[in-house]
Amino acid sequence: MPEPEKAAKAPQEHETRVLDPRSLRGLAHPLRVQLLRSLRHQGPATASQLAERLGESSGATSYHLRQLAAHGFVKDDPSLGKGRERWWKAAQQGIRWDESLDRNTDPDVRGAADLLLHEMAAHHTQELSTWLATRHEWPDWTGASDMSDFTLRLPPAAARELGTRLHALIDEYRDSPEAQAPDAARLRLHLHAFPQRED
Repeated sequence: MPEPEKAAKAPQEHETRVLDPRSLRGLAHPLRVQLLRSLRHQGPATASQLAERLGESSGATSYHLRQLAAHGFVKDDPSLGKGRERWWKAAQQGIRWDESLDRNTDPDVRGAADLLLHEMAAHHTQELSTWLATRHEWPDWTGASDMSDFTLRLPPAAARELGTRLHALIDEYRDSPEAQAPDAARLRLHLHAFPQRED
């Protein structure tokens, strides 16, 4: 198994992209989501490297990288390219959901939103399952990981405020000196907040 990923030497800017109907439709494809995730988490790569990493053909990765580039999610990394070799990198490190997407009545937008959200949920489940299966390989992290759930009673305005405050707290840690500590590793946080009907 590869070593746990170490923190970057220098802080990375965490630019986010707000999705609109056009960019949502441009991203909403399972392979495009995987390509973007790989470039964000593992750094710049060529279409051939991504194809090998994801078990796809280089033709498919090339096509979908060009589509991602057309929608502004990825861009060339000229610092790495040699000759005809084209390297790609993520243009931003995150996406943000615009609330208007949930109110959009266009069936194409709704379908794209459903696909993207289900892809994200499936990936979260996969990441958590991988952690549970390999947690014994991370002895220093015993007690530092968390798998909690909470039930609160809040109106929508208070739930929005809670989300905003949680995101601000996460951003404080993203930019903290601890991110450069020698024993720092990439830490994935999944935050799911949604209402439930009471039976």
